[in-house]
Amino acid sequence: MEFKVYNQKGEEAGKIKLNDSIFGLPWNADLIHQVVVSMQANKRTPVAHAKSRAEVSGGGRKPWRQKGTGRARHGSRRSPIWIGGGVTHGPTKERSYEKKINKKMKNKALLIVLSQKAKDKEILILDDLKFVAPKTKEAAGAVSSLSKIKGFEKLKTKKKNRAAVLLPGKDAGLVRAFNNLPGILVGEARNLNVLDALTFKYLIFTKEAIKYFSAKK
Repeated sequence: MEFKVYNQKGEEAGKIKLNDSIFGLPWNADLIHQVVVSMQANKRTPVAHAKSRAEVSGGGRKPWRQKGTGRARHGSRRSPIWIGGGVTHGPTKERSYEKKINKKMKNKALLIVLSQKAKDKEILILDDLKFVAPKTKEAAGAVSSLSKIKGFEKLKTKKKNRAAVLLPGKDAGLVRAFNNLPGILVGEARNLNVLDALTFKYLIFTKEAIKYFSAKK
């Protein structure tokens, strides 16, 4: 599969050929669903917690004597049938929502999403990405230039989840430059996951960054 390569001014700067066995995979909705649900479950932090009768305060003394009062017998104010008592079978923060994801499944799912993005013309490859200074103005100018490329017009107009900029390594300057632009994530290509690939409309790679996926199987 052949991709056009652009510079950060939005001008065509050559072509790059990528392996069809990586960027030409057929869509597999079942695998994507399984991996996405597992990843979302693993990110989930249980916060709902209802106190059981062992956790609520009070109730150390029997409310009244067992017999002779005419009232029903009770042993503790912490009983679930009392107001302020413990909750029976309530949610607890000890619950784990973790699901196991096979590493090969996770990698395959990511490559399938990348293949679909490639078919939908939502992958943009740059020869390089460098700014004179880590300024928001520089990043905004680059986004404006790239939005002139056919098919990437929404880079300028879309505000939420518009693009993920993937780099071959850490670059604090670029992170700082894009930090104040809404809807843009900057990170390393090796950290890209299925959720991010599906969340952001466009994936912008540098030529060196996209080569990382050639080693994936």
